[in-house]
Amino acid sequence: MNYKDLYIPILAAVFAGCFFLCSCENTQEELDKFNHKDIAVEEGKNVVIKYSVGGRKKAILTGPVMYRVQDTIPYIEFPKSIHVDFFDIRDSLDSKLDAKYAQYKETQSRVFLKDSVRVINVKGDTLYCNELYWDRARTGTEFYTDKPVRIRTRKETLNGIGMEASQDFKEYHIIKPTGIVSVPAAQFPN
Repeated sequence: MNYKDLYIPILAAVFAGCFFLCSCENTQEELDKFNHKDIAVEEGKNVVIKYSVGGRKKAILTGPVMYRVQDTIPYIEFPKSIHVDFFDIRDSLDSKLDAKYAQYKETQSRVFLKDSVRVINVKGDTLYCNELYWDRARTGTEFYTDKPVRIRTRKETLNGIGMEASQDFKEYHIIKPTGIVSVPAAQFPN
């Protein structure tokens, strides 16, 4: 084998290696700008949304600011607060919901609520929690969470981890009750 026959391929390999070692470099700002995609956002102020089913008023939702975001998974966001009044079949107020933040993913039928969530029924029973889901597809258990909850009634305060409740908040079930619960003697079995 000839020395010249080896020289040319080695020289080509060295030049190719130098070419790959000498690459250009972008700043983080340039990379972010390149990778950034524009997301369409619609904004509404002092929003009032009325929900009805079969011509009957079911809920009135209000919020100071609402964003409709057209992302890979579109969603609606209430970043400042949300208030919802729920109505029964007689058009009477059934329950109220307040939270400082809400997000509704349009491909799902549930709303994620967080930060000072409060639900009050017509009797005055009040649910307090930091995270709650409102899922209209879960008939009878539209509200649920796996986080700590506190329910105050006229007679007692109930604490626990996790809860399911109807939208009118007349029926609820705490998954893991915590603390002391007083039970009247008349309700004990014989």
